[in-house]
Order: sequence, then C-alpha cells, then structure tokens
Amino acid sequence: MRYLIIILILLATAARADDAKPLNPADYPPGVEKAVRYANEECESQDGGPVTFAPDTVRKIDLTGDGREDYIVDFRDTKCGERETTYCGTGGCVMNILVTLPDGSVRPVFDGRVRSYKILAPLKKRGAARTIRFDLHGSFCGGFGAQACWKEKAITARPFAFKQP
Repeated sequence: MRYLIIILILLATAARADDAKPLNPADYPPGVEKAVRYANEECESQDGGPVTFAPDTVRKIDLTGDGREDYIVDFRDTKCGERETTYCGTGGCVMNILVTLPDGSVRPVFDGRVRSYKILAPLKKRGAARTIRFDLHGSFCGGFGAQACWKEKAITARPFAFKQP
C-alpha cells in the first residue's frame, strides 16, 4: 500500500510539472504569437531582462459563439526581468483579444489596458457572442483613476476600443 501511495504522489507531481511548462508563442496562431512577441519587444526596449509569462497568459475560449477557439492574451502576471510594472499601471494591464475567423486566420479585436475582466455567463441562445465586463480606469466613464468604471462588450469579429469622453 505504501508503494502505491508513493507512485500516486510521483504521478501527481509529474502532472503538475507538465501544467507549468513555459509559454511557447509558436504553439499559437501567428496573430497570437505576435501579441506575445510584443512583451519581449517591450521588455527589450527597456533593457529589462528576460520575460516571465504566467501559465495563463494566453487563454483559449470561444467568445464569438461560432464554435472556434478565440484568444485572450493578458499580461497581468507577466514580468520584465524583476519589473512587475512594465505591462501594468494605474490604467490596468495590457490585454489583447483575438478572434478566429471562418478561414482560420486570427484577427485582433481589442488591444488596451484593463484593470480586470469577467466573462459573463453565455446567453441561452446557442451560438451567441459572449459578453465581457471590463473594469477600466475611471477616466473612461468621465471620472478619474480611482473611480469605478465598468463597460460591457459582446465579442464579435469587429474591432473595438474604449474611448475617454
């Protein structure tokens, strides 16, 4: 019985090591790869050292409701050398949303800074676009930095940006 427990512990440890593999931009379509490359270029331009990506930097999820994987690239936990603020500031962290088109290519539809986001529960209607609630800098709602500012957007293949009033 003791040997069985040891084997199970070793298998669990090995599984966790696989989950923690480093982000490889080549594992993703060219548009996503380009968004990830931005982090390296930005860090290099600041002489910051090696870039460290969080395991969940790239998230695959069908946002448009068409059955194809779309991508959220969130630099919230990305570090440039020892710096934690290269990709984040008072306005939030750099985030990209890319959708997969019918021909298989990937189109960027959002590139901006957000404090946080939440993907809302899908509508009951099958094939409907998912809505994301974005927590933004207060200036996007006519206020200032610390004020709450939430905007919701249904994700489609059409690019969008949040504008300050």
